[in-house]
Amino acid sequence: MSIKARNVGKMIGDPTTRILSGINLEIKDGEFLALTGRSGSGKSTLLYLLSTLDKVSEGEVEINGQKVNTMPSDALHSFRNLKMGFIFQFHYLLAELNALENVLMPARKSGREEEREDYAHTLLKQFDLDDKMHRLPRQLSGGEQQRVAIARALVMEPQYLFADEPTGSLDSVNGENVMNIIRDVNERLKVTVIMVTHEADFARLARRQVHLVDGRVQ
Repeated sequence: MSIKARNVGKMIGDPTTRILSGINLEIKDGEFLALTGRSGSGKSTLLYLLSTLDKVSEGEVEINGQKVNTMPSDALHSFRNLKMGFIFQFHYLLAELNALENVLMPARKSGREEEREDYAHTLLKQFDLDDKMHRLPRQLSGGEQQRVAIARALVMEPQYLFADEPTGSLDSVNGENVMNIIRDVNERLKVTVIMVTHEADFARLARRQVHLVDGRVQ
C-alpha cells in the first residue's frame, strides 16, 4: 500500500504559472513524511494533489494501486471519505454543532454516524476532551478546537492523514500537544501521515523529510 506521484506537475491561471514540476515520490504505508520548504515552494499544493483535493496538470497520482486522476467524482469522494483524514491550519469546525457532532461529520456524510459514535467518544477522551464534547466551538480554546478537528479527521479510522500546517495557528504549547497526538497516531494506529510544516523542530519528528524548492523536490 502506498501513494505514488509520477512526474506530477501543476499549473494555474491564464497565462499559466507553474507551481510544481516533475515530482516523483513514493510514500509507503505507515510512513510519517514531512513536506518542507519556504513559503511559495509548492509544498501545500503537493499535499493537495497527493490527497486528491486538487487535480494534477501533468503526470499521475496512484493510491493503493488506483489511479485517482481518472476516478469518477462520486467514487473519488467515497474513497476520500473512507480512506483519508484531513487537518488544516484552521479547525473549520461548524459553529452550530458541539464537539461530538463536529467529530461525527464525516460519519454523517457516509450514513455511519451511529456506528462511529462510540469511537468518537473514545477519541475525545484520548484527547482530554471527554468533559467538553457537548460544548460549542466558541466555548473551546484554540488548542481544544484543533484537537476536535484531529478527532474529526480520525473518526473514520483512515489509512492516510494529511495535515497542512496543523500547528500554524497555535501557540508553542498547544502546537507541541498537537504534534504529539499526530506522532502517536502514526506510531500507535499505523496511520500514514503526510504533513506540511515550516517548523523545523516539528519536521524532525517525521521519519522522512521531502524538501521543495521552487516547485521541485530538492
